Amino acid sequence: MIRAVWNGTVVAETPRTVRVEGNHYFPPDSVRRDFFLDSATKSVCPWKGLAHYYTLTVNGDVNPDAAWDYPKPSPLARRIKNHVAFWNGVEIQGEPEGPRRGLADRLPAWLGGRQ
Repeated sequence: MIRAVWNGTVVAETPRTVRVEGNHYFPPDSVRRDFFLDSATKSVCPWKGLAHYYTLTVNGDVNPDAAWDYPKPSPLARRIKNHVAFWNGVEIQGEPEGPRRGLADRLPAWLGGRQ
């Protein structure tokens, strides 16, 4: 299980995330929206599109713009549509459940694949 934890509270939890550029993107149904407030902040990624930010509020503490998502990502980033990523002190804990499938699983050992 992978968790996003801030201020001692789990704000998202899921068996698997989508990893993009080193960030864990949590599926929309894994996020505890009661800790989220919409932010006016937006940013643009040249290949993912327009990101919308959220402020986390936990136990009276506020973490501005600590989470973001791509409600309408570019076609190249469609895998992360509405998935939420975190930063600014939000700790990502745990490991994905089940076997990991990636390029290293498909390569022969002599090319650096896992056997």
